[in-house]
Amino acid sequence: MPRRTRRVPPAADDHRWWRDAVIYQIYVRSYADGDGDGVGDLPGATARLGHVADLGADAVWLTPFYPSPQADGGYDIADHRDVDPRLGTLADADAFLARAHGLGLKVIIDIVPNHTSDRHPWFAEALAAPPGSPARDRYIFRDGTGEGGAAPPSDWQSVFGGSAWRRVGDGQWYLHLFAPEQPDLNWENPEVVAEFEDILRFWLDRGVDGFRFDVAHGMAKDLTPPLRDLGPRQVHHGIVGAGDEGTHPFWDRDEVHAILRRFRAVLDGYRPTRAAVAESWAERARRAHYTRPDELHQAFNFDFLKADWNATALRAVIDRSLTTAGPDAAPTWVLSNHDVVRHRSRLALPPGTDPDAWLLTGGTRPAVDPALALRRAAAAALLLLALPGCAYLYQGEELGLPEVPDLPEAVLRDPVRRRSGGARKGRDGCRIPLPWTRTAPARSWLPRPADWAALSVEAQQGEKDSTLELYRAAIHLRRRLRTGGATLRWSREAAPGTLDFTHGALRCVVNLAADPVPAPAARPLLISAGLPGLPATGDLPPDTALWLPAAEG
Repeated sequence: MPRRTRRVPPAADDHRWWRDAVIYQIYVRSYADGDGDGVGDLPGATARLGHVADLGADAVWLTPFYPSPQADGGYDIADHRDVDPRLGTLADADAFLARAHGLGLKVIIDIVPNHTSDRHPWFAEALAAPPGSPARDRYIFRDGTGEGGAAPPSDWQSVFGGSAWRRVGDGQWYLHLFAPEQPDLNWENPEVVAEFEDILRFWLDRGVDGFRFDVAHGMAKDLTPPLRDLGPRQVHHGIVGAGDEGTHPFWDRDEVHAILRRFRAVLDGYRPTRAAVAESWAERARRAHYTRPDELHQAFNFDFLKADWNATALRAVIDRSLTTAGPDAAPTWVLSNHDVVRHRSRLALPPGTDPDAWLLTGGTRPAVDPALALRRAAAAALLLLALPGCAYLYQGEELGLPEVPDLPEAVLRDPVRRRSGGARKGRDGCRIPLPWTRTAPARSWLPRPADWAALSVEAQQGEKDSTLELYRAAIHLRRRLRTGGATLRWSREAAPGTLDFTHGALRCVVNLAADPVPAPAARPLLISAGLPGLPATGDLPPDTALWLPAAEG
């Protein structure tokens, strides 16, 4: 029987709603297909927003839906002020905003300021213009090195593999830190700055509640000639800037913060309050700069995402994250997104396993125990939702979806595979369209595994021991016990291999050890393992999390 959608009340402190919000990421192409062509779209997402409201989330983060040739899953944008016709229209975007707001959901959208698509009118104009022209100055064109300028201007490598430079017909080279179809913009050009400030106002005027800034640590570059070679110090997809202190040629430079302050000034001109989050892969101490009072409101906490399933490691990351959060910011917690191996699979891998290497084996070496993976994913979810700050959820984690590592070569779409020369499989395995029904759709841009029927929304709806109902119960309980800026306090009596803390009215105990541990005597509010209660022994099993009232702990 379909679940009735209800209006969700806004966060208690709407002025700073992002500080303890639950934000649900919608990867548009894979969320819900409204027209049956096999690709998710805005009308489909609008029709399924009730699912997010039923979870109890406070906001949605919408990945790019702009016109795009799809060289990088929509992050190669040809027009930041329109909607890709395959995904809908501007009227559909307005309808999505209206429906979300009617359900009490805020809406954050992606802005990609580091680069455009090579199909953007600006880049077409740059290619048609001569070297040194104003059109070329919007991007980063340079003469090559070596005889006849036949070698790239520097040895900089693309995140996706290979040189970060591509040569054009007149002999110059342009910079692309990602795919060649994503030329980098020149943020020293005032026209670029003004353009993006206008783009922000365009969407703020339509009613969006905030932005996620893609590659927020990558806009500023040191282009002083001669360009500095990096040699072996190339960074592809991971934490950057350790030891550079803002001096890396293109990652996490100090100059990027002047750009972010201008973004913040635009947001501060709107009421009610709008918010922004940085996708910054800067190392922890440097990442705190992105959330200074006059910059962005949040920055993604990738240290938590990358931490091993180990009590000592996780506690250290949690403590560091709480310590470095800015005075007006709040820590963020995330386990999965559209760029990484889904945490149900990742947390079940042996410590030290390289997820990229695991994907190249089709997920067979090492094999993942599905039951262990599901237990850890559920326990990790209760841990994340118990922490003070803002929780980001990636679509499908509430269903317990695993990574799909064995997609055949013929269906792979991610440019990472090709650009890396096969050294990395890419991110398609975390982007499989969401299974709404037991029966797979007739068309799907990425194939859905047959065993996902049991993981579908239809199959889990109303099943009290399902992952979906665990998430619903946890998020609604979190809302009821919401305590804003309450301090996290660690228990001095925590058993070895466990995390045991209180946050406001909630106590959370997670057993990450190999053996059961004695559980607190109080009656549980929630258990991650889908059990009606604790075992008769009174022990908390391994890879299990427990919520209980703090006052009774």
